[in-house]
Amino acid sequence: MEQLMNFPVLLCICSLLCLWASAQLGAFVRGRMLAADEREREEFGTLLGATLTLLGLLIGFSFSMAVSRYDLRKAYEEEEANAIGTEYVRAGLLPEPARTRVQALLVSYLNLRIQRYESHAVEDTSTLAANTARLQNEMWNEIENAAAINPNPVMATVVVGMNDVLNRQGYTQAARWNRIPLPAWALMAAIALFCNFLIGFGARLSGRLKLLIVPLAVSISFLLIADIDSPQGGLIRIFPQNLQALADSLKTQ
Repeated sequence: MEQLMNFPVLLCICSLLCLWASAQLGAFVRGRMLAADEREREEFGTLLGATLTLLGLLIGFSFSMAVSRYDLRKAYEEEEANAIGTEYVRAGLLPEPARTRVQALLVSYLNLRIQRYESHAVEDTSTLAANTARLQNEMWNEIENAAAINPNPVMATVVVGMNDVLNRQGYTQAARWNRIPLPAWALMAAIALFCNFLIGFGARLSGRLKLLIVPLAVSISFLLIADIDSPQGGLIRIFPQNLQALADSLKTQ
C-alpha cells in the first residue's frame, strides 16, 4: 500500500475502478429492493449529503497536508544548497592541504545530493546513501583535524558551517519520510467507497455510465494528493534547482 502512493496514476486507476464498482453495487442492491416513498428519499438525501460533505472535508484536509509537506521539502532543498555553498566559501579559510580536500569533498557531496533528488522514490538508493554517509564522515574528519591543530574563532565558523551541512541533509531526509499517514488514506478510501455506494443506491436513472462522475472526480483528487505528497514519485517533483545552480557556479571557479 505504501509503495502504491509512489505511483499516483496507478492509484487513480485503482481508485476509479473500486469506486465505480461500489456505485454499481449500490445500484444493484437498490434494484433488489422495493421503491422508497418520498419521506425515505428525503432522509436518504440528507444522509448522502452529509457523507459527501465529510468526504470533501477529508480530501481538502489531505490536500492541505500534502501541499504543506511539499513546500517544506522545497524549503529544505534551498537551505541545503545555501549551507553547502556557505561552507565551500568558509573552507577557503582552512590551511592547505585541508582547504583543497574539503572543497573537493563538498563538490562531490553536492553531486550526490543532486543525484538523490533526481532519483525516483522507488529506486534503490542504498549505494547513494552509503556514499553520502562516507563523504560526510570524510568531510567532518578533515574539519575536526584542522580544528584540533588551529583552535581559534575563525576555525569555529568552519566547524559550525560543516555541522549545518550535515544537519540539513538530515532535515531533508526527515521531510521525505513525513508523508500523509496510511490510516488517513484508508479512512478517505472507506468514506469514498461508502459515498459511492450510497450514490448508486439512490440513483434514479438507469444510465450506469453516469455513476462514473463522482468516482472519476474523487480518483483525480486522490491522484493530485498522492502526486504532491510523494517526494520523487509522481509528476510533480522537486527539482534541485538551487543545488544545480550551486554546482554550475562552482564549476566556473
